[in-house]
This record gives sequence, C-alpha cells and structure tokens, in this order.
Amino acid sequence: MAGLAAEGKFSGVVMLAHRGQTVLSRSYGMADREKGIRNHAGIAFNLSSAGKPFGPVAILQLAQQGKLRLSDTVGAHLTGFAKEIAEQVTIHHLLSGTSGLNSPDEDLQRVFQSRDEVHEFCEQWARQANLVASPGTPTDHAGAEVAIPALIVEAVTGTKYWDYVQENIFGRCGMTGTAFYTRPQWLTDEHIAHSYMRQADGSQIDAVRNLDKGSSDPWQLGKNPGRAFIDAPGDGGFATAPDLVKFAGALADGTLLDRHYAELFTGPKIPHAPQGGGGGGGLAAGTAPAGASFGAYGVPVSLVNGQWVVHRAGVNPGSAANWTIYPDTGWVGVILANCDGVPFQEIIQQEIQAITGGA
Repeated sequence: MAGLAAEGKFSGVVMLAHRGQTVLSRSYGMADREKGIRNHAGIAFNLSSAGKPFGPVAILQLAQQGKLRLSDTVGAHLTGFAKEIAEQVTIHHLLSGTSGLNSPDEDLQRVFQSRDEVHEFCEQWARQANLVASPGTPTDHAGAEVAIPALIVEAVTGTKYWDYVQENIFGRCGMTGTAFYTRPQWLTDEHIAHSYMRQADGSQIDAVRNLDKGSSDPWQLGKNPGRAFIDAPGDGGFATAPDLVKFAGALADGTLLDRHYAELFTGPKIPHAPQGGGGGGGLAAGTAPAGASFGAYGVPVSLVNGQWVVHRAGVNPGSAANWTIYPDTGWVGVILANCDGVPFQEIIQQEIQAITGGA
C-alpha cells in the first residue's frame, strides 16, 4: 500500500481487525488537498454501492418485528407501480437480486439542491422500472432493487430511510463518523474525504468543488457524485473504517439482528459467477472458484479456501470502498480510497489471500 501511495495510485485508509480489535491501520494521502487535511482513521469516505447492505438490514429488522414479510409483494406496501410489479415482485426478489426489473435511466447532469428534491426524484425514478424478466430471474445490479426496499422501509415506519438507518443501524452500532452527509456537509466538514476524479487529460479534480466536471471513466462517463445533494435512499452514504468494523461486529453479536435473521442476511441464496469490476460485488474474476460465489441479501458471499467471505464494494468517480467479513475466523477488512486509478481488485485479492491463505 505504501508503494502504491508513493506512485500516486492510492489515497485512503486500509484497516484489518480481529474480533473487534484493530490489528493494522494505515492511512495515505490527503482527504482535502486544498485545505491540507490528511487522511486518517477518523475520515469518512463515500461508500457508493458499499452502503447498499444497510437497506436489507433495515428490512430484516422490520421482518423480525413482524411488521412485514419477505414474501410481501411490492403492492402490499406501495402504490403507483405497474400491476405486474405490484402483484408479482416480492421483497425477497428485490433483496436477492432476482426481481426481473431493470434500472430506469438516470439524469447524471442534474444538480440537486435538497433532501426533498432527491427523495421526490428517487420515488418517481423507482416507479419507472419495468419488468423485463420473470420474477425469480437474476438481474444485473438493477437500481430499482435498491430503491424500492428503501421506500418500503419508509412506508412501514413512517420515517425517511436516511433517518431510520441513522437511528436503527448507525446509532445502534455506535458508528458516530458515519452518515448520509449532504453536499454542504461534504464541503465544510473536515472529517469527510473529498473525491478526486480523473479527467481525460489524466489530471484529478475535486468532484464536490467542480460540479460542472464529470468523470472520464467509460463505465461512469460524465458522472459526478457531488451533484447529488444526498445519496439516494438505499444507496451510498459515508463511513469511516472503524465504523465499518463496528457494523461487522454488530451483525455478529445481535446488536442489529437476532442470530437467525443475521444468518438470513448473509446466507447464500443464488449461485453465480464471482463478481468483479465497477460497483459490483468486490471480488475480481478468479478470486473464488466458479460455483462458490453466491448472492445473499445485498451482499455477495463466497467460499474461499474453505472459508466464508462476506463482502461488499462500491465505486464512484473519485472513490472506492470495500468491507469484507471473514466470519469463520473473526477478521474484518476495510479498504477506503478517495481517488481514481486505484488497483482496487488487486488490493482486495491481496487482503483475501492474507486472511484466508488462498486466492
């Protein structure tokens, strides 16, 4: 990691913890180059898709309380959806990535100005999803599968998704440096890392201070995460490395979910090829043998060298995040970066090899 940082290929934090105790913590580069603030363990990084599992945990908390069933259809809690979606797609389909839904087109150029504006847009966006395959068919990271469960959490609790997760997940875990921060907070709070995205000429610019600029990455061309006033319900947020270790511990000790519901969260459900690239599952192709990687509820799980590996990654222009839980041995690994050009998959593989003893 020090070598990558010296070459300008990594800026961020890496952490390994064993049974809740920090074993390794390293920080490299700057959280805010303009203000001269260095990265450290207390800096919160943009999670992108690595924040998606908070939604399934919220749903399972409500299921545990008897306030909903995983077999409930979308129409049992929400209105305004097409009849075939309302009557056929269940919460289980959404959480397991088997809804048969697509992702409506996004407006990457729009600059949002408030939480209410983001919420209204996301509500309408989710209702534009179409059923493109029979429910039960594995989908490819359909955005509606993230947005609709967040709306169900709101319908059942009467509370905005962001606020429910803040109180019932971040609050319960003691994740004091983690939140769905707004753009004004991103600009002023010195414990939030700025995201430095690469431009076509190879330079890197601060995304949140340059809303008129977009990413040159062909997978996220033109996107700028700073344009979102707050991350969409069900997605994203910002977290520190120690807080993600706390989240892993709270999953294991009953703080977030009773043991059986925690097992339901991470239990393998849909076999698939190992995930890789972009904001996907966080494991590069070849990390686990074919047939040993599975979809769970918002997290891919894999068998690597005879051990379960629970992981989630996310990539946004200028940032990358990955947290991995090794339940058989009590290890947790966190990788958080705030610049483009990071060899993310290779770093994740190095961690997995170090913990499991195998690729």
